[in-house]
Amino acid sequence: MLKTHSCGELRGEHVGQVVKLAGWVSRRRDMGGVIFIDLRDRNGKTQVVIDSGRSQENFDLAQQIRSEYVLQITGEVVRRLAGQENPNLPTGDIEVTATEVTVLNPAKTPPFQIDRETAVDESLRLKFRYLDLRRERLQRNIILRHKAIKFIRDFLDQRDFVEIETPILFKSTPEGARDYLVPSRVHPGKFYALPQSPQQLKQLLMVAGYERYFQIARCFRDEDLRADRQPEFTQLDMEISFVERDDILDLIEALMVGMVKEVSLVPLASAQFPRISYREAMERFGTDRPDLRYGLELVDISDIAGKSAFRVFAENAAAGNPVKAIRVPGCGNYSRKEVSELEEIAKANGAKGLATMALDPDTGEMKGFITKFFTVDQLIALTERLEAEPGDLLLFASDEKLVVYAVLGALREEMGRRLGLKDTNELSFCWVIDFPLFEETLEDEHYAPSHHMFTAPKRAHIPLLDTDPHAVLSEQYDLVCNGFEVAGGSIRIHERPLQRKIMELIGFSWEEAEEQFGHMLEAFEYGAPPHGGIAPGIDRIVALMAGEPNIREVMAFPKTAQATDLMSDTPSYVAQKQLDELQLAVLSQEE
Repeated sequence: MLKTHSCGELRGEHVGQVVKLAGWVSRRRDMGGVIFIDLRDRNGKTQVVIDSGRSQENFDLAQQIRSEYVLQITGEVVRRLAGQENPNLPTGDIEVTATEVTVLNPAKTPPFQIDRETAVDESLRLKFRYLDLRRERLQRNIILRHKAIKFIRDFLDQRDFVEIETPILFKSTPEGARDYLVPSRVHPGKFYALPQSPQQLKQLLMVAGYERYFQIARCFRDEDLRADRQPEFTQLDMEISFVERDDILDLIEALMVGMVKEVSLVPLASAQFPRISYREAMERFGTDRPDLRYGLELVDISDIAGKSAFRVFAENAAAGNPVKAIRVPGCGNYSRKEVSELEEIAKANGAKGLATMALDPDTGEMKGFITKFFTVDQLIALTERLEAEPGDLLLFASDEKLVVYAVLGALREEMGRRLGLKDTNELSFCWVIDFPLFEETLEDEHYAPSHHMFTAPKRAHIPLLDTDPHAVLSEQYDLVCNGFEVAGGSIRIHERPLQRKIMELIGFSWEEAEEQFGHMLEAFEYGAPPHGGIAPGIDRIVALMAGEPNIREVMAFPKTAQATDLMSDTPSYVAQKQLDELQLAVLSQEE
């Protein structure tokens, strides 16, 4: 080895030892006759002293050294002079007096500072990602990710799980997002697909009798990107035989609690994860991924508003559509401009407008355009129902149920952000359960699965598949943290007749089902056990544990929001010879 110690491990007990260090120059300070170098590797920093009085040759060389040069230093560990210790460094009590300095590699001036956290354009960071990854914050995140995955493997190994790799090249099947397709050279005109998830394969492993499977799985989806989405991502893929829903929830809860306590930079709000039905989540928070760090809950006021003279509220209530409101404390003095901003958010989520009231901070008198349509008794009833106080702002929505949820859910999230209610120093987990099996609206005149087509309906609801499919609840469950879905799973269908029934309801003819999923349907005839699984998203969970705003900050080489790799200039054109071998032709835009 070119070094005897890392740059972060030397302490007082090493004083007097001759050591070799190797790393990057973080900072260089020329004090005239003495040069101080902070030498850095991923374990930390050590101050190196190069004194012209000891070696003019070393000193002359050190004068040429700049930031990010790669050095090897040989020297003696000495204690720093009293008063010159650095309490901010673990190695701050000592320094290394250099006896030999070797430049292993010089470096160009980096395009941004590496030795300190400064604002840098993200495009520049991604173009020079190998330099960005040298920065302390990114190294901390990548190491945290490593520790999280190690914890997962150890936790599951202790519970009799078997890690099994599944193919990256598999069959293209309709599972929601677009597939990334891979053309076959030896089978011209045919394609593999990169897996959106190993869903079918892990169910087949249950048929194969492995009972407890997991995999740190790479998954690929060709979909529009956002802060918590990438074209390729990593999930903890799991499947277990002979389980019921609560067995899986208890297992994952124990895994998350243990992992957060062991490796997270952000603590748990509670080691007990509330279990909330889908209906309750929508009614209270307007979303199936509720953020429990703050209140601002949706309150139903249909019975009060429906009796008012405000026509929109009265007509919607009479038609069975809800009227709901949220109370925003301390925002009763919002300007017209600020209210207009909220109205734009409401419209972007399907509302035709936004009705508001405000309570005067001094008198508590209700103000706002729609107040004149309410009697005094109705205004008092609203105040009591919403627990409104002087200085509060009330936001109302009335429309079809899903529109009301979307509008007030978005406004709740926005006001939580504006009021600083989203505590970044806690992880607030909850389970959402009892999802409907199908979406409320039909898709091409067929039912659309709420989760995926392999999700089992509740056993007691199976008869409703013939009479009222929209009333069927499923065995789906999602794990939510701080308003993000971080895991989704379900108990699966393991009987061929029931799987066929579901496929017919969502629009597959039996011939199409056999063509797309014949391998699974046939497997179900060979003794498939009851089974279920879940897939926590490792990128999102690690980002939350690191206190990062998006998953790019915990991935070594992420793509941009346009699915490009700026460092390698990917995607890129390929040689015509490669296309010819695959018997592919690329059409121009005109064609």
